[in-house]
Amino acid sequence: MAFDTPKNYRNLVIYEVYVRNHGPNGAFADVEADLPRLASMGVDVVWFMPIHPIGQLNKKGSLGCPYSILDYRAVNPEYGTKDDFARLIAAAHRLGLKVMIDVVYNHTAHDSVLVRQHPDWYHQDASGKPMTTVPDWSDVIDLKHPNEELALYLITTLQMWAEFGVDGFRCDVASLLPVDFWRRARAAVAQVKPGVIWLAESVHAAWVAHRRSVNLSGLSDGELYQAFDLTYNYDIWPVWQAAVLGQASVARYLEMLRFQDAIYPDNFIKLRCVENHDQMRIMRLAPSLDQALAWTAFEAFNRGAFLIYAGQEAGATHTPSLFDVDKVVWGDYAWQPFLTTLARLKKHPALTTGQFVLTAAEPLIQAAWQGEGGNLYGLFNVTAEAGLVQAPLPAGDYVDLLSGATVSVRDGQMDMPASAVVLAYAEALFLQPFHSPLLDFHLPA
Repeated sequence: MAFDTPKNYRNLVIYEVYVRNHGPNGAFADVEADLPRLASMGVDVVWFMPIHPIGQLNKKGSLGCPYSILDYRAVNPEYGTKDDFARLIAAAHRLGLKVMIDVVYNHTAHDSVLVRQHPDWYHQDASGKPMTTVPDWSDVIDLKHPNEELALYLITTLQMWAEFGVDGFRCDVASLLPVDFWRRARAAVAQVKPGVIWLAESVHAAWVAHRRSVNLSGLSDGELYQAFDLTYNYDIWPVWQAAVLGQASVARYLEMLRFQDAIYPDNFIKLRCVENHDQMRIMRLAPSLDQALAWTAFEAFNRGAFLIYAGQEAGATHTPSLFDVDKVVWGDYAWQPFLTTLARLKKHPALTTGQFVLTAAEPLIQAAWQGEGGNLYGLFNVTAEAGLVQAPLPAGDYVDLLSGATVSVRDGQMDMPASAVVLAYAEALFLQPFHSPLLDFHLPA
């Protein structure tokens, strides 16, 4: 990587918040009151979806989308004041939490302060009217990069928020901007605040290809690692979704994980998740509860940072609207203990110092972390089929770290329940990696 990304970023637990729908008042104060709970879950970084005022011209829904931004340097009065946000950041820091904000530099609202002052900073149609290059995004207009004046404005805005106390930036559709801009922005921010975390929303591979075919910017994840610490898992997201739904083999998905190991920088870090504000909740996507939990456990165990989307700990099945008040229904936080255990496991010595190896795809996913700090072996029953399975572990009784139950291995077999299992194992494993035909293909002689 072009920048020195700390290795422990792969162990981060990031929690995504949409202020409007998080608490009863949809305000910064609601999130501030909830910070102790998030810290108790093992969260490291609280990511706020855009906190800025929302444009009203051509808006979607009754209130508009937070990604249709009126002013990058202000906060949405619906949420509170800048002082309120400063207090929230201070409260987070006292709890050991970092604060990340959304950066939306591909587009603005139609009535942005920038379009009034600098209409030449935008893509324009044949009549000279600012436009979007993504027709479905009718509530926004696209900034046109590269532009030196625009770049200076955006970079100084990032510096302003870093000096304000923000610890990280999640950059919306980062693939659509020039990589030179991101490199320059990161270097400039580091001058005022070293150690800021940079997360790129990299886009689906098919979209990169389409953008390039129409002569628009479309950065691959490999290019984004020149400026970012972490990228989304969208490059292989469709394969993962198909595997969850039984429309593609689990082996196919694991092959793609092995492919990532081969094509990205050695210290690449992916953001692993099973849901976010743009995707279906795992409790709705997965065919069964047991499969939803198994997939969640595997993605937390997987190599990379782990994202929890607000409401996931309540077992939510509904993805809140971006355009209206659509509160998360919290109930009794049914799955908070489960996610807390997964978050704590991200800090296990095996995951912080060890190497990740996939060992089997069928009839269930098997994987391990092996390191000097110990080992963890995981079996993830994403097909929810109970029965005896082969497990390459010495005979004995093992503790299931997710349920606390004892699991026995006899003659290389264990009786697998329908739920997910992560086993503690203290000795060296030296396991045979999962065989990926994708990485070992030879034409006949």
